[in-house]
Amino acid sequence: MARRRYYRDDWGYFPPSRPIEVEGGIKAKSQRGQIGETWWAGRWIRALETIMDPARLRRGRSYARQGQVLEINEQAGMITARVQGSRRTPYKVRIEITPLNDAEWDKVIEAMSEQALFAAKLLAGEMPQNIEEAFATAGVLLFPGRSKDLVTSCSCPDWANPCKHIAAVYYLLGERFDEDPFMLFRLRGRTKEQIMEALRARRAAGAAVIAEPAATYEPEPAFAAEDVPLESALDNYWDAGEGLNDFRVMMTPPPVEAALLKRLGTPPFWKGPPDFQSTLGTVYAAVTARAMEEAFGESLR
Repeated sequence: MARRRYYRDDWGYFPPSRPIEVEGGIKAKSQRGQIGETWWAGRWIRALETIMDPARLRRGRSYARQGQVLEINEQAGMITARVQGSRRTPYKVRIEITPLNDAEWDKVIEAMSEQALFAAKLLAGEMPQNIEEAFATAGVLLFPGRSKDLVTSCSCPDWANPCKHIAAVYYLLGERFDEDPFMLFRLRGRTKEQIMEALRARRAAGAAVIAEPAATYEPEPAFAAEDVPLESALDNYWDAGEGLNDFRVMMTPPPVEAALLKRLGTPPFWKGPPDFQSTLGTVYAAVTARAMEEAFGESLR
């Protein structure tokens, strides 16, 4: 099963073959156009497209949509799969991404900790769109961008690597990343929990440093309230005082939509479809819009 790491066009040409049809295979959700909905799924697939022969890429996409992939398993640092081709015995596929070492991850976590929005979105189960900047700062890549970042093998007779069977699995992984973007972190050597724990530790250490000199600082009150008996202030109890004349409320969209829903996940009593977060998220959005209209005469969006 040993294979080279990248595609070359001098291995010879394998003519198209008709795969054995299977039932119950894993089919791509997208039957036309782009596979994968999120930006990180798109980046994952584009990484393959830069190193693979276009003809085999098309056949792999067709395999993914036909359901020729029988199973996909995530193991420590790698993906293994079985793909039904034209021979009776399914082919064995393996995809490995070179993990980052501890020193590289320390640099990535340090770069992440400098952006509060990274921690907020990761905690809510979202992949920040500029997360690659943190990896670039550390001098490494999140997505495979070089031949040495991606090691693949297949038991098929096609010596071109990646072959169409590898491509089929790769496409389906793009859709897996839609559902679980942290799979890519795991393949790079860290789980979501490890990353969040490291981020919390960095931020806690920073907060301790800031809090130490702040303990001796006693700010002057913005204004002093008069010591007036309650009975004598009942007539204007609900009036705003002078200290609130310049107070303004600014309503802005949250950095992470429905963060609490995403953090808690689907409750055990939910028997969907439809998807719980999508359903309740729509309700939240409608309630928010109505509340804004009632309070300010305009919508938050």
